Amino acid sequence: MNARGYFLTVDGPGGVGKSTTVTAITHRLRETGHTVHPTTEPSGNALGIATRRLAQEVRGTALALLVAADRHHHLDTEIRPHLAAGHTVVCDRYLASSLVLQRLDGVPGDFIRAINTGITRPDLAVVLTAPAPTITRRLHTRGSHHRFENDPDNVARELDLYEQAITILRDMAIPVLRLDTDTFTPESAATTIAHTAAITSATVAPDPVPRTEQRQ
Repeated sequence: MNARGYFLTVDGPGGVGKSTTVTAITHRLRETGHTVHPTTEPSGNALGIATRRLAQEVRGTALALLVAADRHHHLDTEIRPHLAAGHTVVCDRYLASSLVLQRLDGVPGDFIRAINTGITRPDLAVVLTAPAPTITRRLHTRGSHHRFENDPDNVARELDLYEQAITILRDMAIPVLRLDTDTFTPESAATTIAHTAAITSATVAPDPVPRTEQRQ
């Protein structure tokens, strides 16, 4: 969407429809002529695959460091090269998920932000949400994908932490779009996201050097 490319992230609790929405927004942007590179975190490289596998047994600070290491490697080897080529990168899970899942695992927020110093900030961070009963029902229907989804009591806590993460992202001057998937279908969400991305892209200065978070 500009000379540097455009970085769009999609986060939210398990069962909220992230993967379906990422697929829908990828198709929508391609239909409008954008070169889109969809990706996910943990990433598909060796470090990301190991992180995803170990997340069932590695916890707390150790897992937070693995996730952050994969993110930095993912940025260097995949995300930033695509942005430098002018592509639109759509990432399924990014910083917002770390600010939630690692805190569910007992890691302080300040530590999470510290190990993510220097990451490329999204041009638009989409956070999907839904009422707790809806998420609980969806998780029961599709089954748990990882240990964070095993405890039903985590749903309300996770939703609260995502609201806190939205505030943190906005304090970092990252544009945030919050969508309730009880109201938006994947297709209507994709339309809204594409429209918001078009608006925010007009404010992103063309710059081949990825922007990074600067700690205060």
